[in-house]
Amino acid sequence: MRIWGLTGNIGSGKSTVGRLLAARGIPVVDADQVAREVVEPGRPALSEISARFAGVLRPDGTLDRKALAGRVFVDATERTALEHILHPRIAQEVASRMAALAEAGHAAAVYEAALIVENGLQRGLDGLIVVTAPEEARIARLRLRDRMSEEEARARIAAQLPETEKAKEATVVIENRGAEAELSAQVDRLVERMLEEA
Repeated sequence: MRIWGLTGNIGSGKSTVGRLLAARGIPVVDADQVAREVVEPGRPALSEISARFAGVLRPDGTLDRKALAGRVFVDATERTALEHILHPRIAQEVASRMAALAEAGHAAAVYEAALIVENGLQRGLDGLIVVTAPEEARIARLRLRDRMSEEEARARIAAQLPETEKAKEATVVIENRGAEAELSAQVDRLVERMLEEA
């Protein structure tokens, strides 16, 4: 089975592309979803996070993701500490899911994650899809979707590797300028390519 990476900076539409791929029969393993699962109550990662980052648990024992994000997105040292806790557990879970998809006979699958290029993971993949979008559109999406202020949205964008750097590593770049039909057509071409190369 060929495994493609899917990445893009916050607000680019990476998750939308992931949903379009899944709707066309290409299984997608979403690192964000896996990350949410590995920090559920009772999981070792949650204990480590609460020990390292005081005050990020809600009264019911679940992770207050917004409180944690508020700390790690303004401090690179804190972000690195969180990544050291999460990344090995996410990688293990993703590998397990990919093995199950291969065993089920899928020709291609997608690993969707924001930090593929930052962590050099593209070198272990069969292809890399990078979703790009104009910065102002990304800011507008973050303000609408996540109720961020413009300042918060710009800080999140600034904390990430510029999309031009990610695009240099891409096998395929999908430009999400906001037109759904155009995005859909790009995904159709991508699926054809993925299946041809499988």
